[in-house]
Amino acid sequence: MIVALTITKYRTLTIPFAFLGMVVLRLPLWLNKKCNFWKLMGSGKNAQVDLAPNFKHWAILTTWNNKTDYEQFKINSLSMKWFRFFGAEEFTILLKPLSSHGLWSAKEPFKTKKINQNPNERIAVITRAAIRLGKVKEFRQNIKRAAISMRKAPGFILSAGIGENPFLDQATFSVWENEESMKNYAYKSFDHSDVIKLTRERKWYSEELFARFAIIETHGTLNNQGI
Repeated sequence: MIVALTITKYRTLTIPFAFLGMVVLRLPLWLNKKCNFWKLMGSGKNAQVDLAPNFKHWAILTTWNNKTDYEQFKINSLSMKWFRFFGAEEFTILLKPLSSHGLWSAKEPFKTKKINQNPNERIAVITRAAIRLGKVKEFRQNIKRAAISMRKAPGFILSAGIGENPFLDQATFSVWENEESMKNYAYKSFDHSDVIKLTRERKWYSEELFARFAIIETHGTLNNQGI
């Protein structure tokens, strides 16, 4: 399986076409039988999870059985041409799932096989949650400190906040120098581990997913930063 994530920064004048794309591009994605799973998503300011949306950064996540199918999609699809035409900056990363737990829209999107991952190689993570309507305010009050802590953590490289809904459906994509640095943040950082504890105690989520990935290749930049 190949997982592809593209995050595009639209030019200010083309932001209306970003909104239009969220409607228009659903049909060709739905009709593409080689695409196993897809999501069109917005993002927070500067693509950060803890900031309010500014409608410049948008993302498309797709999964494929092989790289050839993705390459054809990248070159020929209306979706990628749309993102590329209206975008001012583009970041794309191709991933191979290492492990995945949980659901996304009632589906298990990332099928995994046992892979011998070098513990010293860079690793990517996607965490996604559907937030209960009555828990949004409490979630927003706590997620900021976890995001700030992540950006300061040893081994952190890059992150982006993405989601189908700016308040109820949110995902965090992050890249780390190695598995150890990711685990140190996830389980030893007070701010993040405390948020995890609160999540369980106060039942913030109606659905959640955590997935780890090996990085196949990357192209472009996000906020002028590549990896």
